[in-house]
Amino acid sequence: MGIFGLFNKKKENDVKEESAILSKEAIILGAESVDKAKAIEMAGQLLVDGGYVSPEYIAGMKEREEKVTTYIGNGVAIPHGTSEAKEYIVKSGISFIQFPQGVDFGTGEMCYLVIGIAGKGDDHIQILQNLATICQKEEEVQKLSSTNDKDFILSKLV
Repeated sequence: MGIFGLFNKKKENDVKEESAILSKEAIILGAESVDKAKAIEMAGQLLVDGGYVSPEYIAGMKEREEKVTTYIGNGVAIPHGTSEAKEYIVKSGISFIQFPQGVDFGTGEMCYLVIGIAGKGDDHIQILQNLATICQKEEEVQKLSSTNDKDFILSKLV
């Protein structure tokens, strides 16, 4: 079971709903390199498309990034909205974008994984902790950065 097992609301025979928090549609592998703002927009749009947030949440994600970087090291950024943007969260969810050539988050290190999050209520704290746990392991980040298998991503994060 992945790090988000506690959020997994999958039914035994329900193949369509991979997870309440992440779906294959919210995963992009092998994305072309873009600037930081566009990467955050892409992560936010996946959350919108998945029904996790309303479009206004993306502005809160950009605002958060202006205040403090969401780059956590090890090639990973976890953009999320400000406290004020929480009103635009419909349900907890994450998006996952892999950038093989990297994105410059202005930290001196390239970012290869951009994982957008929206946590309803206090879920965001648990989501951040779970992601930080897996993203501390360089070997795991390397696997997530290089895979071309969405099922592998789901197995690690769900």
